Amino acid sequence: MELSHRYAALLTSPDGMLREAPAETLDSEKSELEFQAHWFAGDFGANFLTATAGERVEIVQFGVWNHEAGPDFSDAAVRFPDRPGAPVLRGSVELDTRAEDWESHGHGANPAFDDVILHLYLRHGARQPFTRTSQHRQVAQVQLDRRQLDHRPTPPGTLPLAKAGRCHAPLRGLPREKIHTLLAAAAQYRMEAKHRRWQRLVAVRGYDQALFQSLAITLGYKENKLPFALLAQRLPLKVLRAEARGAMGLLLGLSGFLREPEFNPKPEAQETRDYVRECWEHWWPQRSALERLALADDAWTLGGIRPANHPQRRLAAMRQLARRWPEVRALIDQPGGNLAKDVTRFLTGLRDPFWDHHYTLSSAPMAKPLALIGTTRATEMLANVFFPLAIAARPARWEEYRKLPTASTNRRVETAVARLFAVDAETAGRGEWVKTAVHQQGILQIYEDFCLQDDSNCENCSFPERVGKFEFQAVEY
Repeated sequence: MELSHRYAALLTSPDGMLREAPAETLDSEKSELEFQAHWFAGDFGANFLTATAGERVEIVQFGVWNHEAGPDFSDAAVRFPDRPGAPVLRGSVELDTRAEDWESHGHGANPAFDDVILHLYLRHGARQPFTRTSQHRQVAQVQLDRRQLDHRPTPPGTLPLAKAGRCHAPLRGLPREKIHTLLAAAAQYRMEAKHRRWQRLVAVRGYDQALFQSLAITLGYKENKLPFALLAQRLPLKVLRAEARGAMGLLLGLSGFLREPEFNPKPEAQETRDYVRECWEHWWPQRSALERLALADDAWTLGGIRPANHPQRRLAAMRQLARRWPEVRALIDQPGGNLAKDVTRFLTGLRDPFWDHHYTLSSAPMAKPLALIGTTRATEMLANVFFPLAIAARPARWEEYRKLPTASTNRRVETAVARLFAVDAETAGRGEWVKTAVHQQGILQIYEDFCLQDDSNCENCSFPERVGKFEFQAVEY
């Protein structure tokens, strides 16, 4: 292209170097989010980038665009051809406008960024900074070439959460009924795997404690599953039932939520003052013996959580489950009835005089009472705990489970849908394949078995070929 060469010559300075517009000019019209969109769309390329240390970097998987706290892209994979064995590394990718933002934004001290395998940036200051994690591991850096975007429009806001895989072509060609069958088969496989894990937990903890711990984990949502599991282990069901009156004080104390001087209610909040005092009276006698087991402040993820889902309220729900444990067991053991309706009615009916009207220990009272466990969380408990156990004992329960609708979706499910069916973020969150628990569980299983195990950017993934060999008629749905 002769005209292109001419224009390039126009930009070339007398010393032979191509002149580049000042960084501020290039960046002034684009936000960091827009640069992320360009990166995810592949506008900066993938084969091969050059790291600041001189080694080549190949992007194997762009990963999942993370719109929540943490690195910008998760579940990514990159290969370093110049390293011995040319390893493929899996982890997260962070993109900053300035290289120095890694430190100024606190990423270097944040454990949430410890799995970052590549730090992308657009410019840096007078000195080339290092990118290190909180574990002092050096992260490879790549300075993106902004000139590649000069004639490219900003990618639209409907970009998928993840790159569509090769699998979307064979899936798109399947009749809807066959896709239903495939997802049901994957969901059943997932349920059987859950039951095997459940049996191992029972062998270690016993049936009741295993069930209590499983339910406690679901109360933690994705952000706080681990702290709830630790609390269920350190304050087992037997202890909470034996300490019926002081159970909430023990839970709040061991969780770290009763540390002074964090909660000093206003003088007019007499109800809260009385409640905190009562919890302290039960926690104080056992504090010296148990405080070494108390969770650290950074064990909890509180940012971005809706007030109604605050861990302190979920601890109250945990306490109520322990208090009414015979009824919980009866739900699992009942031979008939409608499990979904019975469990939902029970869980959403749990009450607590204080927590029905408070988000946290320091919040003002709510005007209207709020359930400790809502229908969304009850559905999650049904899909992940109650139905897997009930179906293992009575396979006929599968028909009831098959009809269980999902109360909500989540980012992981939406990412899997985007990957498998090549749809944008809005469709992935509201489309046909996220309406039932069976569909969601099946999609997650396929995504984890194939997408998250693939290091070839779909090229060597066997799922598309295996779909063609799948015996659809042999699977009962």
